[in-house]
Amino acid sequence: MGTFSKFIRYRERGKEANAESVEQFGVPSHSLFISTNFWSFRQKTKIVEEDGSVAYRAKSRSISLHDKTTITDARGKLVAKLEKKVLTLREYHRVTMADGTRFDIAHELFQLIDDTAEITDLGWTLRGNYASLNFEIYDEDGSVIAVVGKKLISIKDKYAIDIYRPELEQEVVAVLVALQHTLRDRTKGNRSSSLVADIVRKL
Repeated sequence: MGTFSKFIRYRERGKEANAESVEQFGVPSHSLFISTNFWSFRQKTKIVEEDGSVAYRAKSRSISLHDKTTITDARGKLVAKLEKKVLTLREYHRVTMADGTRFDIAHELFQLIDDTAEITDLGWTLRGNYASLNFEIYDEDGSVIAVVGKKLISIKDKYAIDIYRPELEQEVVAVLVALQHTLRDRTKGNRSSSLVADIVRKL
Protein backbone atom coordinates (compact mmCIF):
# COMPACT_ATOMS: atom_id res chain seq x y z
CA MET A 1 0.00 0.00 0.00
CA GLY A 2 3.02 2.24 0.31
CA THR A 3 2.63 5.78 1.58
CA PHE A 4 -1.17 5.58 1.58
CA SER A 5 -1.10 2.87 4.28
CA LYS A 6 -0.07 5.56 6.77
CA PHE A 7 -3.34 7.41 6.23
CA ILE A 8 -5.79 4.80 4.93
CA ARG A 9 -6.02 1.87 7.31
CA TYR A 10 -9.01 0.15 5.71
CA ARG A 11 -8.68 -3.34 4.25
CA GLU A 12 -11.15 -5.93 3.02
CA ARG A 13 -11.76 -9.23 4.76
CA GLY A 14 -9.18 -11.84 3.81
CA LYS A 15 -6.48 -9.27 3.10
CA GLU A 16 -3.34 -8.81 5.17
CA ALA A 17 -3.37 -6.33 8.04
CA ASN A 18 -2.32 -2.76 7.22
CA ALA A 19 1.46 -2.67 6.74
CA GLU A 20 1.91 0.56 8.70
CA SER A 21 -0.07 -0.81 11.65
CA VAL A 22 1.89 -4.06 11.71
CA GLU A 23 5.16 -2.13 11.62
CA GLN A 24 4.07 0.09 14.51
CA PHE A 25 2.14 -2.32 16.72
CA GLY A 26 2.68 -5.84 15.45
CA VAL A 27 0.05 -8.26 14.13
CA PRO A 28 -3.39 -7.58 15.65
CA SER A 29 -5.14 -10.17 17.81
CA HIS A 30 -7.95 -10.23 15.26
CA SER A 31 -10.00 -7.88 13.11
CA LEU A 32 -13.62 -6.83 12.79
CA PHE A 33 -15.36 -5.32 9.79
CA ILE A 34 -18.28 -2.91 9.95
CA SER A 35 -20.89 -2.11 7.32
CA THR A 36 -23.64 0.45 8.01
CA ASN A 37 -26.68 1.28 5.94
CA PHE A 38 -27.75 4.84 6.85
CA TRP A 39 -30.32 5.01 4.03
CA SER A 40 -33.04 2.83 5.51
CA PHE A 41 -35.75 3.87 7.98
CA ARG A 42 -34.11 1.67 10.57
CA GLN A 43 -30.34 2.13 10.40
CA LYS A 44 -28.57 -1.19 10.50
CA THR A 45 -24.94 -1.86 11.29
CA LYS A 46 -23.37 -5.28 10.95
CA ILE A 47 -20.01 -6.10 12.52
CA VAL A 48 -18.44 -9.30 11.25
CA GLU A 49 -15.37 -11.43 11.89
CA GLU A 50 -12.65 -12.16 9.35
CA ASP A 51 -14.59 -15.20 8.12
CA GLY A 52 -17.78 -13.16 7.61
CA SER A 53 -19.64 -14.50 10.64
CA VAL A 54 -21.65 -11.88 12.54
CA ALA A 55 -20.08 -10.69 15.80
CA TYR A 56 -22.36 -7.74 16.60
CA ARG A 57 -25.35 -5.85 15.27
CA ALA A 58 -26.46 -2.26 15.89
CA LYS A 59 -29.95 -0.95 15.13
CA SER A 60 -31.44 2.53 15.44
CA ARG A 61 -34.27 4.53 13.93
CA SER A 62 -33.40 7.21 11.39
CA ILE A 63 -36.23 9.46 12.60
CA SER A 64 -35.60 9.84 16.31
CA LEU A 65 -34.86 12.91 18.41
CA HIS A 66 -32.62 10.98 20.76
CA ASP A 67 -31.07 8.69 18.12
CA LYS A 68 -31.42 5.62 20.34
CA THR A 69 -29.27 2.70 19.23
CA THR A 70 -28.89 -0.82 20.58
CA ILE A 71 -25.81 -3.00 20.04
CA THR A 72 -26.14 -6.75 20.51
CA ASP A 73 -23.79 -9.70 20.05
CA ALA A 74 -24.31 -12.58 17.62
CA ARG A 75 -26.68 -14.32 20.08
CA GLY A 76 -28.79 -11.21 20.56
CA LYS A 77 -27.38 -10.43 24.01
CA LEU A 78 -27.21 -6.72 24.86
CA VAL A 79 -23.75 -5.18 24.53
CA ALA A 80 -24.47 -1.45 24.77
CA LYS A 81 -27.07 1.27 24.33
CA LEU A 82 -26.44 4.66 22.74
CA GLU A 83 -28.55 7.77 23.16
CA LYS A 84 -28.11 11.27 21.83
CA LYS A 85 -28.40 13.99 24.49
CA VAL A 86 -29.82 17.15 22.92
CA LEU A 87 -31.51 19.15 25.68
CA THR A 88 -28.21 20.18 27.25
CA LEU A 89 -25.57 22.87 26.77
CA ARG A 90 -23.52 20.44 24.71
CA GLU A 91 -24.49 17.73 22.26
CA TYR A 92 -23.14 14.26 22.83
CA HIS A 93 -23.93 10.58 22.53
CA ARG A 94 -24.03 8.70 25.82
CA VAL A 95 -22.93 5.07 25.68
CA THR A 96 -24.06 2.66 28.40
CA MET A 97 -22.41 -0.75 28.30
CA ALA A 98 -24.27 -3.85 29.47
CA ASP A 99 -22.19 -3.90 32.69
CA GLY A 100 -23.27 -0.33 33.52
CA THR A 101 -20.10 1.44 32.37
CA ARG A 102 -20.94 4.84 30.84
CA PHE A 103 -19.01 7.22 28.66
CA ASP A 104 -19.80 10.15 26.38
CA ILE A 105 -18.78 10.91 22.80
CA ALA A 106 -18.99 14.70 22.52
CA HIS A 107 -19.71 16.46 19.23
CA GLU A 108 -16.83 18.84 20.02
CA LEU A 109 -14.45 16.02 19.08
CA PHE A 110 -14.99 16.91 15.43
CA GLN A 111 -14.44 20.63 15.95
CA LEU A 112 -10.87 20.26 17.17
CA ILE A 113 -7.96 21.14 14.94
CA ASP A 114 -5.57 18.84 16.75
CA ASP A 115 -5.27 15.21 15.64
CA THR A 116 -5.69 13.97 19.22
CA ALA A 117 -8.93 13.67 21.21
CA GLU A 118 -9.76 12.24 24.61
CA ILE A 119 -12.58 10.00 25.81
CA THR A 120 -12.04 11.01 29.41
CA ASP A 121 -14.56 8.61 30.95
CA LEU A 122 -12.50 5.68 29.64
CA GLY A 123 -9.08 7.29 29.81
CA TRP A 124 -8.69 6.63 26.08
CA THR A 125 -7.04 8.77 23.43
CA LEU A 126 -7.85 8.90 19.71
CA ARG A 127 -4.95 9.79 17.45
CA GLY A 128 -5.10 10.34 13.72
CA ASN A 129 -7.72 11.62 11.33
CA TYR A 130 -10.70 10.68 13.49
CA ALA A 131 -12.92 13.16 11.60
CA SER A 132 -12.73 10.74 8.66
CA LEU A 133 -12.56 7.75 11.03
CA ASN A 134 -8.99 6.66 10.27
CA PHE A 135 -7.30 6.63 13.67
CA GLU A 136 -5.75 4.67 16.53
CA ILE A 137 -7.14 4.19 20.04
CA TYR A 138 -4.77 4.18 23.03
CA ASP A 139 -5.36 3.49 26.72
CA GLU A 140 -4.27 5.79 29.55
CA ASP A 141 -0.82 4.16 29.58
CA GLY A 142 -0.28 4.83 25.88
CA SER A 143 -0.71 1.21 24.77
CA VAL A 144 -2.60 0.68 21.53
CA ILE A 145 -6.09 -0.79 21.83
CA ALA A 146 -7.26 -0.77 18.21
CA VAL A 147 -6.63 0.74 14.79
CA VAL A 148 -9.62 1.90 12.75
CA GLY A 149 -9.76 2.47 9.00
CA LYS A 150 -12.65 3.66 6.83
CA LYS A 151 -13.19 2.77 3.19
CA LEU A 152 -13.02 5.97 1.18
CA ILE A 153 -15.51 5.20 -1.58
CA SER A 154 -18.51 3.03 -0.76
CA ILE A 155 -22.32 3.14 -0.90
CA LYS A 156 -22.33 2.04 2.73
CA ASP A 157 -20.15 3.16 5.64
CA LYS A 158 -17.46 0.46 5.83
CA TYR A 159 -14.65 0.09 8.36
CA ALA A 160 -11.92 -2.31 9.36
CA ILE A 161 -10.94 -2.52 13.03
CA ASP A 162 -7.68 -4.21 14.00
CA ILE A 163 -8.06 -5.26 17.64
CA TYR A 164 -4.97 -5.37 19.88
CA ARG A 165 -6.78 -5.64 23.22
CA PRO A 166 -9.50 -8.31 22.83
CA GLU A 167 -10.84 -7.71 26.35
CA LEU A 168 -11.84 -4.18 25.26
CA GLU A 169 -13.41 -5.20 21.97
CA GLN A 170 -17.00 -4.37 22.91
CA GLU A 171 -16.08 -0.88 24.12
CA VAL A 172 -14.20 -0.29 20.85
CA VAL A 173 -17.25 -1.32 18.82
CA ALA A 174 -19.49 0.98 20.89
CA VAL A 175 -17.07 3.91 20.48
CA LEU A 176 -16.96 3.51 16.71
CA VAL A 177 -20.75 3.22 16.35
CA ALA A 178 -21.15 6.37 18.47
CA LEU A 179 -18.53 8.19 16.37
CA GLN A 180 -20.40 7.20 13.20
CA HIS A 181 -23.58 8.77 14.52
CA THR A 182 -21.77 11.88 15.76
CA LEU A 183 -20.02 12.38 12.44
CA ARG A 184 -23.31 11.87 10.58
CA ASP A 185 -25.02 14.50 12.76
CA ARG A 186 -22.17 16.93 12.20
CA THR A 187 -22.39 16.44 8.43
CA LYS A 188 -26.15 17.06 8.52
CA GLY A 189 -25.57 20.19 10.62
CA ASN A 190 -23.01 21.55 8.16
CA ARG A 191 -25.40 20.98 5.25
CA SER A 192 -28.21 22.76 7.10
CA SER A 193 -25.94 25.69 7.92
CA SER A 194 -24.85 25.96 4.30
CA LEU A 195 -28.47 25.90 3.12
CA VAL A 196 -29.44 28.65 5.56
CA ALA A 197 -26.45 30.74 4.49
CA ASP A 198 -27.42 30.35 0.83
CA ILE A 199 -30.99 31.44 1.56
CA VAL A 200 -29.78 34.49 3.52
CA ARG A 201 -27.45 35.53 0.71
CA LYS A 202 -30.36 35.43 -1.76
CA LEU A 203 -32.60 37.64 0.35
